[in-house]
Amino acid sequence: MADKPEKFIDENGIRSDGRRANEIRDVKIEVGVLSRADGSCYLEFGKNKVMAAVYGPREVHPRHQQKSNRAIVRYKYNMASFSVEDRKRPGPDRRSIEVSKVSREALEDQIFTEYFPKSAIDIFVEVLQADAGTRTAALNAASVALADAGIPMRSLVSACAVGKVDDTLVLDLNKDEDNYGQADMPIAMTPDGKITLLQMDGHLTQEEFKQGLEMAQEGCRQVYEMQRKALMDHYSKKAEITTTAEDIKTDAPKEPENVTPVEVTEEIEEVKETGDTEDTVKAGDVEELEDSGEEVPDTGEYAEKTDGQMDEGEEESSNE
Repeated sequence: MADKPEKFIDENGIRSDGRRANEIRDVKIEVGVLSRADGSCYLEFGKNKVMAAVYGPREVHPRHQQKSNRAIVRYKYNMASFSVEDRKRPGPDRRSIEVSKVSREALEDQIFTEYFPKSAIDIFVEVLQADAGTRTAALNAASVALADAGIPMRSLVSACAVGKVDDTLVLDLNKDEDNYGQADMPIAMTPDGKITLLQMDGHLTQEEFKQGLEMAQEGCRQVYEMQRKALMDHYSKKAEITTTAEDIKTDAPKEPENVTPVEVTEEIEEVKETGDTEDTVKAGDVEELEDSGEEVPDTGEYAEKTDGQMDEGEEESSNE
């Protein structure tokens, strides 16, 4: 653990990482990064790097856990052993179990579980790199992954933390502020302001608590806009790709209508056997012309004219 800084906020109101008290860290969201998951999201929240995957609705195993009137939601939060400076022992610990429980409760209320009785919706979150606020970053990624999976939801859930350092309330604590700050209050809420998660470690006055809620609401609103934009950008790109594929199909040359491969094959075989084509005059055609009263050309007359022309051509060539 790094040494405690002398001051977290300078005389100009700037924090140690260059932010002001009411600013969140940079956020990067990518949707649909795992092809085998029903929904997925990769999220960077400051130096936090989180991967979330959603599977389901699917059959419940073991079956005795299934509910006859709704789906069950299972949330597994895990920190990779390499996600922190001091290598973490693999496997779940008390903190991971606690974070998994409160995160599941924060999301479950926003999912229409009654649409999928006797099924399960599994959410897996892996923290690849930790830098304070991993539970809020994981919640943000899981909410986007649920939307990507097409799970019916009342709304997205957005999360952010408020803390107190140097007797000042700040939004979205960084690592040093989280380790040495006076208070930490992670909050998750919906766009309409409904709180689905609220925890606090430390001490705040009643006035500080109210002010912290207002700051958290603004931070969650900013995160929600980023979540929404990431989803819209992802699906607008997919729509463009689909449209392009349809255009290619439309521009492709069309096969002749009312002609099947079998009919074409039969015509080819008939020509091979008889030697007839569309330009060949058959005996039956001549009889039809005679019956109709039309004059039938005398082939002998045309033959004599042709022979005469050929003889004249030979004489001219010999005279030359």
